[in-house]
Amino acid sequence: MDAATYSAHPMWFPPDHPLVLRARELCMSYPEAVEAISHGRCTFRAGKRQFAIVGNGREAAVLFIPDDMERPVLLERADVFVPPYEGAYGWLAIRVDTDAGDWELLAELIDTSYRRIALQRQLRALDGGSP
Repeated sequence: MDAATYSAHPMWFPPDHPLVLRARELCMSYPEAVEAISHGRCTFRAGKRQFAIVGNGREAAVLFIPDDMERPVLLERADVFVPPYEGAYGWLAIRVDTDAGDWELLAELIDTSYRRIALQRQLRALDGGSP
């Protein structure tokens, strides 16, 4: 399938792009996580709410919802920025080098983002609690 099949918007990072593949590996391990194409980007959701978005235009980045306490420290990093649209809703983005990215940090950011939007039953399932 070509990118036009996925969305009316251009896809800079199609579903088989190395950054999407790595983000998918991290995101799809969460309870009830689903992947959806939205506005030409691969997004990862817990139910209807997004917790990670791959790509910021042509820029290799992953968007996430940070912990409020960690936000100022994250913004001191050269690779973290406020994305143009989602930034108004509290999202941040981190530039990712697909060959030498800090995958451990990205995994932590995605975990925090998931926990910020997940339902209680999803959090219980994640943490091994009873339903």
